[in-house]
Amino acid sequence: MDHKERMLKNLPYKAWLDGLSEERMACKLKIYEYNNLSPDKTSEKMKLIKDILGKTGEWLNIEAPFHCDYGYNIEIGENFFANYNFIVLDVGKVKIGENVQCGPNVSIYTAGHPLHPDSRNSGYEYGIDITIGDNVWIGGNTCIMPGVNIGKNVVIGAGSVVTKDIPDNMIAVGNPCRIVREITEDDRDYYYKDRKFDVTDYK
Repeated sequence: MDHKERMLKNLPYKAWLDGLSEERMACKLKIYEYNNLSPDKTSEKMKLIKDILGKTGEWLNIEAPFHCDYGYNIEIGENFFANYNFIVLDVGKVKIGENVQCGPNVSIYTAGHPLHPDSRNSGYEYGIDITIGDNVWIGGNTCIMPGVNIGKNVVIGAGSVVTKDIPDNMIAVGNPCRIVREITEDDRDYYYKDRKFDVTDYK
């Protein structure tokens, strides 16, 4: 098993071997082009981001600048939006569902290093897959750590560091991120805290 195969199996691997450095460089060149496109080049932008990522829905929007390691390890469902400074360390697989929104400075880290300095200095690192369900909103400046699974219909509050799985239909916030409460039908009529919608076409 070579080191790319080890990486894709979530095993310890060395990132400069078996063509991985070359793959990261190829991705960096595409991302450089993407991040430097004129904002009005919408069709070129869409074509390029779909070429970078492993799988996407028909529509997505990732505001520049965006960064990732390989691109092909990222799968995104329909109707995805990420604001500025979206970072994905896609050493492991990142699977994102439909209707997911990310605030600015959201970071998804599948990558990590051993805790012991001798093990870490050996050059071995790892990536553990991350999954994000449908209809998730991730607030700005959130970090999602290796191996985390976020359920569907979840809201992650801004500034969170998500180190453990979050089940469906929950609001979670903090460092480390903790569940605050469940999202219920009573939340439907409010757009912010105690402020009710003044329109009827939101349902």
